[in-house]
Amino acid sequence: MTSLSSPDILATPKVDSKPYLNQPMSLQAILIFLAIVALGLFFTAFSIYRDIAASGTSVTTILPFLLLGLALLIALGFEFVNGFHDTANAVATVIYTHSLAPPVAVVWSGCFNFLGVLFSTGAVAFGIVSLLPVELILQVGSEAGFAMVFAMLIAAIIWNLGTWWLGLPASSSHTLIGSIIGVGVANALMRGRDGTSGVDWSKATEIGYALLLSPVVGFVCAAILLLVMKILIKWPELYSEPKPHAAPPLWIRGLLIFTSAGVSFAHGSNDGQKGMGLIMLILIGTVPTAYALNRAMPESQVASFIEHSHAASKVVDAKASGYEVLGDPRPAVTNYITSHEMNEGTFPSLAALIRDIADQIQQYGSIAKIPAAKAGNTRNDMYLASEAIRVLQKDKAGDLTKGDLATLTAYKKNLDSATKFIPDWVKISVAIALGLGTMIGWKRIVVTVGEKIGKTHLTYGQGAAAELVAMGTIAAADNFGLPVSTTHVLSSGVAGTMAANGSGVQMSTIRSLALAWVLTLPCAIALSALLFFVFRKVELLF
Repeated sequence: MTSLSSPDILATPKVDSKPYLNQPMSLQAILIFLAIVALGLFFTAFSIYRDIAASGTSVTTILPFLLLGLALLIALGFEFVNGFHDTANAVATVIYTHSLAPPVAVVWSGCFNFLGVLFSTGAVAFGIVSLLPVELILQVGSEAGFAMVFAMLIAAIIWNLGTWWLGLPASSSHTLIGSIIGVGVANALMRGRDGTSGVDWSKATEIGYALLLSPVVGFVCAAILLLVMKILIKWPELYSEPKPHAAPPLWIRGLLIFTSAGVSFAHGSNDGQKGMGLIMLILIGTVPTAYALNRAMPESQVASFIEHSHAASKVVDAKASGYEVLGDPRPAVTNYITSHEMNEGTFPSLAALIRDIADQIQQYGSIAKIPAAKAGNTRNDMYLASEAIRVLQKDKAGDLTKGDLATLTAYKKNLDSATKFIPDWVKISVAIALGLGTMIGWKRIVVTVGEKIGKTHLTYGQGAAAELVAMGTIAAADNFGLPVSTTHVLSSGVAGTMAANGSGVQMSTIRSLALAWVLTLPCAIALSALLFFVFRKVELLF
């Protein structure tokens, strides 16, 4: 007879509190998913057809539109991969605290990613584009332009899929920026220049600081927030391990669902813009007659534009020291943007370019009336002037007063409103791609965030602290037009709460995350540079 004190009687099996993640998609869900994909692609194609018809463009060859379709599929594919790669971070905490079942959590997150893209400002989109070499942007519709877009996006997709397969929460933002730098370096080397001259390093440094500091902000702020919560909120259940297969108390559950939605919305608002910026480049290069200029601008703004043009021209003319521009001013302005080095021709060339733009707008009466054949050239002139002013605003050699800077800023705002715009259908298409991507392939990254960062199970308070910090950090970066990584911020936030809680972190995972962070930039640079070189050589053969 077995004693009552026997270990076999007293020992009770430990119930695993991990969520069940292996729920397959039902046939109905798969059919709905495929139907949304088909509707999204049809909506994109119809929107392009409608815009081209409205612009009066005559279609003489099908090849540019085949390239356009391929480029858009790759761009939307990047956003789809971004969705299941990065957004898994937003659902990890809500899944591992049993606040929502995995299928419900990913749909919830996907919906808020969709909304985040729709309500985004566009500032991040064009901040990313500013990293690209100006000469490639000006010829984005050429073979070199398509090689640039294909190389960037394919390199980013390859690296994202590789890190996803290994379950590493690498950054899509980090990857795309590395791809852009790789294209710039390869383009400069192929033109016989120093590789460092192919990238706007001041802008790259600004973005680099955002990417570098965001994980630190995530770690420190999440740790501090958890400690503050422990001081102010005296509910022990908030800091306890979730009960196996049981939802948390209602108020905790509501908080975690809210923070998951907030992170998803912020992710969509920030990350979705990267795809939007690249899609606009593709559209401008392929169908400049429809997308080079914002033809929706009202005619009432023409008078204001001309007024700001004259004011900006006077400011620049005053610095020209009597020099005259006899030829085309564009090469000198392009060289200034590329080299950031001012010479005696910089100010007079910029002044001449500003006057040329004003003459073009005044001649036709509004942007909408600029002939389709001239829209691309006008857009390039506006882009050159805007980028030159952006560089000039930071150039101490310009010796500009506060009044001068205010005048140039007002003029630049007019230029940007004409060239840096995103049609609603582009936002909707990217939102669909990102939202659908959220619902696929999320498991690998979720397991890493939920199980492999800390040594103990994620508590309710830790999940809330990490997501509140991630939500606030990404939203702040979006307002400043800076791309940051949802992956880095949230993963480091979870690690910060583990450290603050005394739970400890799994150093093997932290080392893997750090290795992915270190390798992402050089690998993305190398991949995109190689692809750009191969694509350009293939084009030259034909």
